[in-house]
Order: sequence, then C-alpha cells, then structure tokens
Amino acid sequence: MAESKRDYYEVLGVPKDADEDALKKAYRKLAKKYHPDANPGDKEAEAKFKEASEAYSVLSDPQKRQQYDQFGHAAFEQGGAGAGGFGGGFGGFDFGGDMGDIFGDIFGDIFGGGRSGRARSGPSRGANIKTSVRITFEEAVFGCDKEIEINFKETCASCHGTGAKAGTSPQTCSKCNGKGKIMYTQQSFFGTVQNVQTCPDCNGTGQVIKEKCPDCYGTGYKTVRKKFKVSIPAGIDNGQCVRLAGGGEPGTGGGERGDLLVEAVVSQHPIFKRQDTSIYSTVPISFARAALGGPIRIKTVDGEVEYDVRPGTQTDTKVRLKGKGVPSLRSRSVRGDHYVTLVVQVPERMNQAQKEALRRFDDAMNGVASPEEEKPKKKGIFK
Repeated sequence: MAESKRDYYEVLGVPKDADEDALKKAYRKLAKKYHPDANPGDKEAEAKFKEASEAYSVLSDPQKRQQYDQFGHAAFEQGGAGAGGFGGGFGGFDFGGDMGDIFGDIFGDIFGGGRSGRARSGPSRGANIKTSVRITFEEAVFGCDKEIEINFKETCASCHGTGAKAGTSPQTCSKCNGKGKIMYTQQSFFGTVQNVQTCPDCNGTGQVIKEKCPDCYGTGYKTVRKKFKVSIPAGIDNGQCVRLAGGGEPGTGGGERGDLLVEAVVSQHPIFKRQDTSIYSTVPISFARAALGGPIRIKTVDGEVEYDVRPGTQTDTKVRLKGKGVPSLRSRSVRGDHYVTLVVQVPERMNQAQKEALRRFDDAMNGVASPEEEKPKKKGIFK
C-alpha cells in the first residue's frame, strides 16, 4: 500500500529541489550497488533495487514528479490522478530513453563493458608522454635550455598515416557498417536489454585495412628518435614539468596529438638547500670573528657577498640575505630570500702558542664566557 512506501526523495537520498543530474547520480550509485546481477540470491538487495528504480522512474519524469510532489504516492494508486501502473511491480516501468542509458552504464560495469558500455567514436586526442631531464641547482634557479631525445611516432611517409599499402585504402568495416559500434542484447532481471559496444573488428574506427603498409605494419606511424629543445623556466622546482604541445602520442580518428611532459630532476647542491623560493645554507665562522665581529664572505647563487658579523655573535645565529633566493615562476623579477645560519667553529687542533694564547684569554675572562665588570663589594655583617 502507498502508506508503507518510503518517500521517493528519501529513497534516493536527495533533497526535494534536486536537479536532473543529482537524481541520475544518486540512482546510478544505488542501482550499481543493489543490482540483482551483482547480488545473486540477495532478496534484500533486490528489494532495494526495485525501490530505487521505482523512485527514479517517477522523479526523473517531470510530469510524474509534479504529480508526486502534489499528491504523494496516492498519485500512482489505481485510479489515482496519475496512475502509472506501479501496482504490478516493474511491469509499468519505462526503461527507454534516459533509463535505458543508465542501465547501459550499469550493465557495462557489471558485465565488463567499460564504464558507459557505449562505443565512443570520432576524433580522440592522443595520450601524453612523460620524460625527464636532469639539471643543476643553479639551472633550476636561473633557467636554461636543454635538448632531449625521445622515441616519437611520426606519420608514415609511405601511407601518409592511413596504414594501408600504397595504392590501396581502408575499407568500410562490414561488421559495424562503418559506425564503429555494434548493438547487442543481454538477458537481465528485467528481460532483454539492448546495449552497444565498440566494434572489435575496427576498434571503433569504422574502417578495416585489408592490405597493411609494409613500412609501418598498418599502424600509420613509424617510431623515430627525435630531438626537442626544452626551455626550462627560472624557478622550476624538482618534480615540476614543462609541457611541449604536440610532442605526445598521435590521436585517432583525426584527433590532435597529446603533449610531451618534461619533468625537471634537480641535482642536490653541496651547500644550498631549497624550500619554495627560499634558499638555506650554513656558514662557519671562527671563534675570534664571532667574538670581535667583522666582515665575512658568504656564497650565494649570485656569487660571494660580504656580510658584517656583529661582535658577540652566537652560534646558530640566522642571517637573511634579501632577494638572493629563487625567482618566482610567475615573475622572474620577484625573488625569495637566502637564509644563512652562522655556526661558530671550535678548533680541534692547536699548536702550543695557540693554546697559550687561549689560556691567557681564558684567564682574562675569569673563566666565564661574558664576565660582568667588577663592582665594589658592599660591606655588611658577613665578610
């Protein structure tokens, strides 16, 4: 009875203002999950599949949906305002049009026919090809030009890409009559269901080659070694790619070529480390220079620069060299910064004169790192 039925919107799990795409997506998900052919012998799954199919059959039809929104399930009871014949189970369902397409999708997944189960004809873009090129740290920072060589499928000069022997031409496929797809029927829970698939004889092209070109063996292409010039932009990072349009696999059916993706593999630098547009390095300084201060030379990607160390500089002091980092990929004129960590070095080996000098220094410092100036002691009861 109508009173025992769940709300159709609740069944599909969609709001009442759901559009056509949302309804189709929700039903497709439920139908694939509970389809009897995917759940043999499962009565609960069968019942849920029937419930979802009934809900979608109503809500996907604008007229029926309007009647349902106004009268609820009563609209489809015998003699109701929009009697649709649902009392007889699936006998009153209309599986043509959009419903037929959805079942074609579902059956294509269940029976191994691909996602849609429908043939795709017409021009198809070629696949992308990926390769890599090794560059130095500095080349990544400032950019460079590189030359690479790859296996490239070039149009066969003998057949001009047709794949047919000279003097012949491809013929219309007799299996699909040049359509590139064939229709077949399957027996399902609902009876006979029609579906389409790519023609196995012509692979969807609609043409077959009787006499293949001896130079390319009917493929229409010959593999050659081809060189490409790659302009590496300033600021590229390890793992990022440069795209060369038209350097990929050839398309089918007149489709355009794919692209060539060149991945940058940046060699490690013995001094510099990088994070985004920032460069990091460590610079050792002597104990005396740290204590007294003075100029030091710091290596950057632009060459050495001079920096004045402040007296009393401690180890692990951080210094920022503004604008000495990596250029931004968006704007070469915008650069990050170079961050330097100053590390005070303690000598591991010293000669006798150096040891004596260090002892005199230690005596002068009274054995502490930063002795305070001696202050007159206050007199008190304790002396």
